[in-house]
Amino acid sequence: MTQDSLIDNESPIAYGLVDINTILKTLPHRYPFLLIDRVVNIRKDYSGIGIKNVTINEPAFLGHFPDRPVFPGVLMIEGMAQTAGVIGIMSVEGTEKPRAVYFLTIDKCKFRKPVMPGDTIEYHMRSIGRKKSMWWFHGDAKVNGVIVASADVGAMLTD
Repeated sequence: MTQDSLIDNESPIAYGLVDINTILKTLPHRYPFLLIDRVVNIRKDYSGIGIKNVTINEPAFLGHFPDRPVFPGVLMIEGMAQTAGVIGIMSVEGTEKPRAVYFLTIDKCKFRKPVMPGDTIEYHMRSIGRKKSMWWFHGDAKVNGVIVASADVGAMLTD
């Protein structure tokens, strides 16, 4: 199968790829709070990798920090949660998809290295639990293969 077969209305989830247009249909988030550009390597409801291209045009850089722009850690955690939300929502069977994802928990959060404009963050998310409409994921945010942040996040899918 080729990438061209996606044009034939074949589900992008079959390839483990969710592009920005599908993310916009899946999550309620919009600019400036949509913090992922695509999700790749999705394996059912188990894992996937969210991609965020960090640019100097991010609104957060106006004040964080003017002389040394550093992407806020809390936005990386939100990017992890959005990636987990896409993985969870895309795995729901049937035509009725949940329309909202709400944070439940953030645990074991650590920030290791600053992220700067020009970096590409990969949110490596792996399922660590599920109970009905509640999901828990472990995430490692990586830049050039180096972990810059990690956390366990929990969320609830709702209609």
